[in-house]
Amino acid sequence: MTEPSNRLFYFFFRWRPLHWRSIWVYELISFTLMYAGMVMLAYGIHPYSVDLMKIIVFSVISLFSGYFAALIWNDINDKDIDRVVHPDRPLPGQRMSTRRFFAIALVFSASTFLFAYLVDFWCFILVGVTAAFVAVHNRYFKKGMRLPAYSEIFTPLQWCIVPVFGYLALHDYAILPVAMLVLFTYFADSSHDIAEGIHDVEGDAKFKVRTYATSFGESTAAKASFTYMVLSGVFGIAVYFVAPLSPIYLVGFLLFWIYAVYRYSALLKTDGDVRRQLGSRIGKNGFDFLLFVYDLIFLDLVIHILVPNLSWLKIV
Repeated sequence: MTEPSNRLFYFFFRWRPLHWRSIWVYELISFTLMYAGMVMLAYGIHPYSVDLMKIIVFSVISLFSGYFAALIWNDINDKDIDRVVHPDRPLPGQRMSTRRFFAIALVFSASTFLFAYLVDFWCFILVGVTAAFVAVHNRYFKKGMRLPAYSEIFTPLQWCIVPVFGYLALHDYAILPVAMLVLFTYFADSSHDIAEGIHDVEGDAKFKVRTYATSFGESTAAKASFTYMVLSGVFGIAVYFVAPLSPIYLVGFLLFWIYAVYRYSALLKTDGDVRRQLGSRIGKNGFDFLLFVYDLIFLDLVIHILVPNLSWLKIV
């Protein structure tokens, strides 16, 4: 494959190959809707101003930059593990030097802080605390930490800053909507991480990474993954009752959640290599579920804006 004129696109293609995440473009679109949607949800159904649009755009850039920075730092930190379980990634596949990867991570990290500061000082503080926590986790705790399942208990917390960021951006301190969104996000992402951890159990065990699978066994990890998916549905439904969303969100959520629970139940019916291979695919389904729910929130809010009288559809 020859290098295209768009070097930025080529960098992303080399970094996260399309075959590594089969719906890569869908994920990029979903992240944009997720980051914008949290600010929109905090704002509610009101006329939009230029200042609000700036906040939305700066929030998307900050959170997107943070996402890419976190992925690169993770790849740098996990390059030894990836040689075993993900040899197609950039560093073990020798498609990118560690030095160049490090420099790119610094650029994305700087962008995260700059645009967070342009949104709001408290958003700047939030990403700063998160970055410090992630750095300490990657450097000292991820490998060799004795707390059972530590890695998969911690990792989903990084996604939980997204709804917090959105509400902080507008100085909206509504505890209940934020709490339900955070709990939904934590359990949905945990179910995905635990399932993929079943697939990665050999590499994680070799480098003493404490996941559910390496700490409690693959069977217990499968049960935990399924349970967390069920719990994510409980809190996803609760979001409907505490946020300005219509039944469009609720119906779409229930349909996809039921499908996700059905898919995750397969982890309980298999074992050995079959379950390990299944863990990778089902984990991807779980991550798509997380993104799809945030897509639904964004689309529901857009429909509210385009059809102002939609609020009468609210069941409760």
